[in-house]
Amino acid sequence: MSRPPTTVLRQLPPSIWALGFVSLLMDISSEMIHSLLPLFMVGALGASALVVGVVEGLAESTALIVKVFSGALSDWLGRRKGLALLGYGLGALTKPVFALATGMGWVLGARLVDRVGKGIRGAPRDALVADIAPPELRGAAFGLRQSLDTVGAFLGPLLAVGLMLLWANDFRQVFWVAVIPGVLAVLLLWLGVREPERPVGAVRVNPIRRENLRRLGGAYWSVVALGAVFTLARFSEAFLVLRAEQSGIPLALVPLVMVAMNLVYAATAYPFGQLSDRMGHHRLLAGGLVVLIVADLVLASSSHWAVVLAGVALWGIHMGMTQGLLAAMVAHTAPADLRGTAFGAFNLVSGVAMLLASVVAGALWDWLGASATFMAGAGFSALALLGMAGLAWRRPPLRPS
Repeated sequence: MSRPPTTVLRQLPPSIWALGFVSLLMDISSEMIHSLLPLFMVGALGASALVVGVVEGLAESTALIVKVFSGALSDWLGRRKGLALLGYGLGALTKPVFALATGMGWVLGARLVDRVGKGIRGAPRDALVADIAPPELRGAAFGLRQSLDTVGAFLGPLLAVGLMLLWANDFRQVFWVAVIPGVLAVLLLWLGVREPERPVGAVRVNPIRRENLRRLGGAYWSVVALGAVFTLARFSEAFLVLRAEQSGIPLALVPLVMVAMNLVYAATAYPFGQLSDRMGHHRLLAGGLVVLIVADLVLASSSHWAVVLAGVALWGIHMGMTQGLLAAMVAHTAPADLRGTAFGAFNLVSGVAMLLASVVAGALWDWLGASATFMAGAGFSALALLGMAGLAWRRPPLRPS
C-alpha cells in the first residue's frame, strides 16, 4: 500500500529540504538573469539566434562536462559538501558581471564561469541527495529537490517581469538584484546541510581506475544513453523565450513564458518523482518523450501567445516527468562509492548532446525560422521514441538491492 505524499515528505531528512531550498534560491538568482539574457543579447548587444544558441550550448554543456570531474573528485575525497559550496560560490560571484557587460565577450565569459560553478556543484550535490535519502525514498527526494529548484526557476522570471515593469525595461538593474538570492543560497548550504559521516575505516576509492569504471555496469550505461537521447531531443530553453517574443507581447512580459514553464515543472516534478518509485521507469520516460513531441508541434504551429503558452506548459510537463526520474535512475544503478563519478559521466555525455542540440537549433532558427526549429525537435523526439521501443534496454531496478 502506497504512503500518502504528506507522510513521505515528513520522512525526508532536514538536509534534503535544505538542499532543495539552496537550489530554489540559486535558481531565483540565475533565472532572473537567464529569462532576460536572450533578449539582452539580441536586443541590447545585437547578437543573432545562432550566437545565442552557441553561447547557451557552450554554457550548458560546460556545466554538464565539468560535473564528471567534480563527481569523481567527490568520490575520491569521500566528501561532497565542500565541492558543492565552491560551485554555488562561483555561481554567486559571477552574477554582477552580467550587470556590467558591454559586449558578448563579457556575457560569454560570465555564462561559462557561472556554468563551471554549476558543474562543480551538480554531481556532488546529487550524490549528496542520494547519500542522505533513505533508499526507498530516493525518487521522492530527487523529486522534492527538483520541485523546489523549479519553484525558484519560476519565481526568478516572475521577479524579473515585475522589476522590468517597475524600472522601464532596465536589464542591468534587474541583474544587480539577482546577486542577493545567490549569496543567500551559499549561506544556507554552509549552515543548513549536514553531510553524512564517512564510515570509520572506509577505503579511499580511485573512481577512474578501469576496474572501478567497470563496476558501473550495463544498466547504468543504458541510463547514460537515454539521458543523451533526451538532451538531443530538447534544446536550450532560450528558444522558448525567443518564440514568446515573436508573439508580440510587451518585452517586459516575455519572461512570463519561463514562469509558466517552471510553474508546471514544479507542480509535476515531485508527483512524478514519487510515481517513479512505484512504476516502470522506461514507460514514464517514453511518456515524457510523447509529451515533448506534442509540445514541439504546438510551438511550431503558431506564434500566437495562447499557442506558445500551451506549448510551454507541455514542455514543463515533459521536464517534470523526466528530469528527476533520470537522476533517480543514475542513483539506483550506480554503486554507492561511485555515485559522484556516475552523475559526472552521465552529465558529460548529456553536455556534448546539449551543445550539439543548441547549435543546430540556432542555425535552423536563423536559416529556416522558428517553426522549422521546433519541427526538427519533434522529429528527433519521435526518432528517440522509436529507438527506445526498438532497443532491448536492460532495465534498472526500481529500488537498489
